[in-house]
Amino acid sequence: MSSSAPRPEIRVLIVDDDALVRAGLSMILGGAADLVVVGEGADGREVPHLVAVHRPDVVLMDIRMPGVDGLSATERLRAAGPAPEVVILTTFHADAQVLRALRAGAAGFLLKDTPPGELVAAIRRVGAGEPILSPAVTRQLIAHVADGGAGARRERAATLLAGLSEREREVALAVGRGSSNAEIAAELYMSVATVKAHVSRVLTKLELNNRVQIALTVHDAGHLT
Repeated sequence: MSSSAPRPEIRVLIVDDDALVRAGLSMILGGAADLVVVGEGADGREVPHLVAVHRPDVVLMDIRMPGVDGLSATERLRAAGPAPEVVILTTFHADAQVLRALRAGAAGFLLKDTPPGELVAAIRRVGAGEPILSPAVTRQLIAHVADGGAGARRERAATLLAGLSEREREVALAVGRGSSNAEIAAELYMSVATVKAHVSRVLTKLELNNRVQIALTVHDAGHLT
């Protein structure tokens, strides 16, 4: 008899204006016992209602839809308070809208041609509270997208990081480098539980939603070059 515990169930909402894409994603995710597609939507304006009704853990959100697009839907959802994690679906590696969605609090992005196994693994990571976008990809995305206001963002990010304690700032920089909690614990000689506590305090102090936003803030401040 196997001693491994079953994976916790992850509830997924799919929002895409293409019915074939929705059907394909639903079929892929339905093949994983721990992933449950609880609902589907074709327009960003449906998202608040669908989230309230189905209470998903993760929303797979198309970035381009003819009504309310995925960017606007993500911004509204994350600004409304406690919200499910959002993963952006796109056909472009470098896209200004993707970057804006990440700044708004999306946990990462996936290309629509992502292999099924990688898609399932990514949803599991997001459901477990882990980002699916490495700082290296973040830097590449920022470098290839014309994105104004860099000077103002650098000043604001530097001010935010200056408000952290020395230990919190060390943890934030490590998150920005893409280190896991275990790697940060080894590097800074602390327990994983202590690292998690520091990450939570950083998110609260900087008023951010997730580790991707910490990495973006560290990058904006000029600490990732």
